[in-house]
Amino acid sequence: MIMTGAIRPVTPREFNLFRELIEREVGIHLHDTKQALLNARLLPRLRALGVRTFTEYYECVLSSGNEELNHLISAICTNETHFFREPAHFELLREQLLPRLLQAETRGERPRTLRIWSAGCSTGEEPYSLAMLLLDVLPATWNFEILATDISSKVLNKAVEAIYPVDRFHEIPSDFQRKFVLIGVGERQGSFRMAPEVRACVKFARVNLTATAQHELGSFDFVFCRNVLIYFSAETRRRVVRWLCSHVKPGGHLWAGHSESLHELDPRLRTVVPTVYRVEQAQP
Repeated sequence: MIMTGAIRPVTPREFNLFRELIEREVGIHLHDTKQALLNARLLPRLRALGVRTFTEYYECVLSSGNEELNHLISAICTNETHFFREPAHFELLREQLLPRLLQAETRGERPRTLRIWSAGCSTGEEPYSLAMLLLDVLPATWNFEILATDISSKVLNKAVEAIYPVDRFHEIPSDFQRKFVLIGVGERQGSFRMAPEVRACVKFARVNLTATAQHELGSFDFVFCRNVLIYFSAETRRRVVRWLCSHVKPGGHLWAGHSESLHELDPRLRTVVPTVYRVEQAQP
């Protein structure tokens, strides 16, 4: 096994090679200040492969096809997430948007169906939070589907498993804990899992938000793309937002993260509350 000290730290030239590759493949832009982060995130892969320099590893990524590129992208991505993160977003759904849909259905203005896209879903906390909320609010006569996507196969595998450490349990409202969560026992002690009816609401898929031509996803009533766009360059951000808007039904809504502003990125966007936007019909 190669010791950590035997691996030469990433050089500025090597950092630029990886930065260009990562932005080209998935749109993530690494600022100059991220050289140490890249070094730390990729060291485990260099150790695992037994290579001594980042140049060797870069050549390995190029020569091994998508498999090692997926490892690289999974290592670079920041996957911090929580159940019911940014609670005001879920309150808006519960108190305003979902009641409007129910009223519209009662008037015969829409079917009893709902589609939501959780883009950049990480390990699944966001789509499972949405599933619990919809199961609680919508009548059993409604059909809904949540598509949850991410660029990292590693986090998607964890999301499908839907098993979380017990210290995350407090993030879930107490009434939902009783209804939708299974507490681990025996060898599963110290963890919990989403109940089968929650897991059944969510379909997971690997989607690259910057490779728009590769994906046919259909249209959605609500699209959540929170705390993802901040990792893109300005031009990539604009292109991705336009693509996201093209998947929102006219009058549907697009959610961004608390530190993200979509003003002037697409003319169809109208601010509802900060970081939540109504997507209007495109003008002819």
